[in-house]
Amino acid sequence: MQLNDWLIMKQELLLVAIILGILVVWLWKEPSNEAWINGMNLVLFFNIIGGLWDFNYGTLFGESFLVTPLILAEKTILNLAVWIIALFSYDWCKKANNLPEFYLLLITSLLGMFLMLSSQNILLFFLGLEMSSLPLAAAAGFDFGRRHSPEAAMKLVISSAFSSALLLFGISWLYGLTGTLDFSGLITHIGHSPLSILAFLLILSGFAFKISAVPFHLWTADVYQGAPTAVTAFLSVVSKSAIFMVMIPVLYQTFEEQIDIWYPGLIILALASILIANFFAIKQLNLKRLLAFSSIAQVGFLLIALAAHTQEGATSVLFFLLIYLFSNLAAFGVVSVLSAQYGIEEISDLSGMYRTHPFLSWILTIALFSLAGIPPTAGFFGKFFLLLSGSSGGNYWVIGIAAANMVISLYYYLRVVKTIFLNQPVQSLPQHTLSFSVKFALLFCAVGIVLIGFFGFLYEHLFQLLTGIN
Repeated sequence: MQLNDWLIMKQELLLVAIILGILVVWLWKEPSNEAWINGMNLVLFFNIIGGLWDFNYGTLFGESFLVTPLILAEKTILNLAVWIIALFSYDWCKKANNLPEFYLLLITSLLGMFLMLSSQNILLFFLGLEMSSLPLAAAAGFDFGRRHSPEAAMKLVISSAFSSALLLFGISWLYGLTGTLDFSGLITHIGHSPLSILAFLLILSGFAFKISAVPFHLWTADVYQGAPTAVTAFLSVVSKSAIFMVMIPVLYQTFEEQIDIWYPGLIILALASILIANFFAIKQLNLKRLLAFSSIAQVGFLLIALAAHTQEGATSVLFFLLIYLFSNLAAFGVVSVLSAQYGIEEISDLSGMYRTHPFLSWILTIALFSLAGIPPTAGFFGKFFLLLSGSSGGNYWVIGIAAANMVISLYYYLRVVKTIFLNQPVQSLPQHTLSFSVKFALLFCAVGIVLIGFFGFLYEHLFQLLTGIN
């Protein structure tokens, strides 16, 4: 391989270098948790910069590995999310045991997602998917002192195994029908035979498990509650974003001929996710479980735009994923601080929090407003573009149901805000000085929430990158 070939997969090689570096440092000496945290935060920042510097595009390994400007942008978004998660997890990481293994698991999972995004061969795609899923199952059980943590890990293992089995079963049918594992070859061979439709439905079900769309969502709330908050944020933002980024070319190109099958399927999944997630979110008393059902509802809005099968629909999905990154990570960042410092995650424990923690209160409020789609936050613009692109097919009844559920969701989001600002404190939370990394991460997310909606050039840039995807 020549130098230009190495530059094509620079982002993957940087992650491999980070993994090897962690192993070398870990075996050479045992730094303190503080040293690990500061070192990894710096390394992950330079990983973002290095991944964008002197980059080449093209294919490798017999055209089974592809990097385009769009894929580069998607990987950069995921890199950014992982860096923010590392920053706001400072308090938890200081107390964590076996911290090097934790970083190894998350970065290995990210490497699998990068392979998945660049794969042009369905076998490489599946290997990347498994590389991204298995480390997360181990990371979910990393809170060894909590009873719910190993339970979360077991549930994630079982659900991941089941969804992977569905995907692999569908892939095996596809290979038997077409005789090829290349996505380009599948495009020309997939028809409307009953077996090809069955293969596609199995693959779609596997995707639905990974994004926790209803009715494949039953694992989500328990895993989100039991896993460490950093892992929960990774599952909610990084993992789901990667799957949606993969679904765009898979549906719009590989399975374009079967649009009459997957369009109604996506609409059913979308409406079921929005309706059922909102119903269960209203009943939640735990903040992480509330955010779990909130994420399921957001999946429904994304599926409505994805079903549009237009360049505008794909653009609005990527634009909303960027907004969702800042909104959800801001919320989980606050939860991470409260959980690590005070051991609280129940909504009732937030009563009167504004009196002692105004900074955290405002960050969480802005994040919840964005998730609810309240103007002028970026979440409003994101959902507006999602529904606007989803209405292109004339399904105004679908948009009407989704819009009505946006109003319903205000109840459980504003209930948290009311608890923070208006309720009398149940317990007095002592003052806690936030570290620089936590403050920076939360402020960075808050600024993103406020400003991204007004940065129209971001939407236009993503639109240009997606030219030709449909």
